[in-house]
Amino acid sequence: MPGLGTIINVVAIVLAGLIGSFAGQLLNDRLQDGLAKASGVCVLFIGIAGAMQGMLAVSGPSLASGMSLYVVLSIVAGAFIGELADIDGLVRRFGEWLKRKTGNAKDRTFVDAFVTASVTVCVGAMAVVGAIQDGLSGDSSVLVTKSILDFVIIMVMTSSLGKGCAFAAIPVLILEGSLTLLARLIAPIMTDAALANLSMVGSMLIFCVGVNLTFGKRIRVANLLPALILAVASAFLPVRL
Repeated sequence: MPGLGTIINVVAIVLAGLIGSFAGQLLNDRLQDGLAKASGVCVLFIGIAGAMQGMLAVSGPSLASGMSLYVVLSIVAGAFIGELADIDGLVRRFGEWLKRKTGNAKDRTFVDAFVTASVTVCVGAMAVVGAIQDGLSGDSSVLVTKSILDFVIIMVMTSSLGKGCAFAAIPVLILEGSLTLLARLIAPIMTDAALANLSMVGSMLIFCVGVNLTFGKRIRVANLLPALILAVASAFLPVRL
């Protein structure tokens, strides 16, 4: 059934948030901080692995690097657009509204947790590929796999960052639901090259999330989101950079 994968993913995030929130109440501040740093290190290496997969290739007995210019142009231009539009500010204002409407007005970590978790579970290529595949053929296998990964990530994040992480289910529902509904229109655009670029740049953004988790908020990752659109568009350039 088309859309089943999105439903499973949303339910997995909500359940992970509930379990993580309960577990977080049992941990003192030191343990929560240690868990947050451990989560950050894991997210860092997930991002590094995804980015290197797209930028490195085996050439005979050695490794050859490439796609660096694509990454630089996509992320720099994406950051310029994102900063002009202040996407991070828009997401945070939505987070503040959500915090008030859900009765969490006194939760000082709610917005940061919501933004961090939302970016982490939305920027990967699995969300795009899985949602399109679900919409075209009703095959939800990719999103089911993503749901398992998201369950673990959100459970750990919620226990250390707070219950705001559970509300990442909302942007996931909007993103994956929209892609599933528009799958037939989007599918021709998502060529192998476009997906490869999306995965590579998405992994770089996941790396940035890991930096924020490990070293404190230093990068406005939401303002880098336009880089994902530019990464897909760059696959259709008439010349290879």
